[in-house]
Amino acid sequence: MNPTVNLRPLEEQTIVITGASSGIGLETARMAADRGANVVLAARSEDALQDLADEITAGNASAEYVAADVSDRDDIREIVATAEDAYGGFDTWINGAAVSIYGRLEDVPIEDMREQFETNVWGLLYGSIAAAQHFKNRGESGAIINIGSIVSDRAIILQGSYSASKHAVKGFTDALRMELEEEGAPVSVTLIKPSAIDTPYPEHAKNEMDAEATLPAPVYAPETVAQTILDAAEHPEREITVGGGGKGMILLDRIAPGLLDTLMERVFYNQQRTDEEPTAEHSLESPSEDLETRGGYEGHVADSSLYTRLRQRRGLTGTALAGLAATAAYAGYRALRGRRDGPPDERERDNSSETTTRPRVLR
Repeated sequence: MNPTVNLRPLEEQTIVITGASSGIGLETARMAADRGANVVLAARSEDALQDLADEITAGNASAEYVAADVSDRDDIREIVATAEDAYGGFDTWINGAAVSIYGRLEDVPIEDMREQFETNVWGLLYGSIAAAQHFKNRGESGAIINIGSIVSDRAIILQGSYSASKHAVKGFTDALRMELEEEGAPVSVTLIKPSAIDTPYPEHAKNEMDAEATLPAPVYAPETVAQTILDAAEHPEREITVGGGGKGMILLDRIAPGLLDTLMERVFYNQQRTDEEPTAEHSLESPSEDLETRGGYEGHVADSSLYTRLRQRRGLTGTALAGLAATAAYAGYRALRGRRDGPPDERERDNSSETTTRPRVLR
């Protein structure tokens, strides 16, 4: 990690958050404001942002907002200008805006995939470059936090274009980090990789399947990701996976990718589908107007991740981290095999506290 970076305490920071009107971005905005940070909120829905800004200022915190589409570089410049006019700049930039699509690759219109990449990849690229230039021009330390996914490492069936976009996010983030470190710029660049999170992700997705989409288990609360993001805003981190289930899937892919392919094909395909008919509503073309952090997931949601909490402890040895990773890999394997290994009561006793009795694919 870049030794020239010295990040401020959260209560002394101004934080820019794109995708602030729902899910992880919304939870992060509320949590950052509660902890004393100034927040600059960005999303496509001006009404939702106005409501959120009013909520935050009513709690004696400070918030500004910009109705912006991150795929438009001029809108990114407007976010930067708003932060500079209101607070003299910003200390952390969080790229959280993203759109999702479910369906076989052959069934998803190419135009929809391109639009998805405009937001998930180009929007994040525009924001990261603008933030890096801001920090270098100001000559003070800052943090760029990019929200990837466990599918930044491992593609998932029925979410192929989303997986591809998050692979691109990881590649860009890693390259940007190296370049900033090489020139000695005082910028921390972090990639956050959430597992499946109970947000409106499936409800907002463009769905080309013949059934309603759902989340895979184990599923974690959005607060788990928000806490991880804000920790990275104060303490430089390279990359963090949120959720032991997701870490286990990544490690299983490294150990036995063919086995994971088979599990994807035989188990994950059906585990991302419900028995309900799909709805036509989605946020690919129009934003949601509701301030919702949670989605409609009907299974158990883990309120915390032991793996992620321990991963963020300073001073853990490599041996300890290796042990955590091995434990996560086994937990992930058990979660994937759970439905075929025995009745629900038996699975619940066998699995760790981070798994659920409705194993589904990890996001």
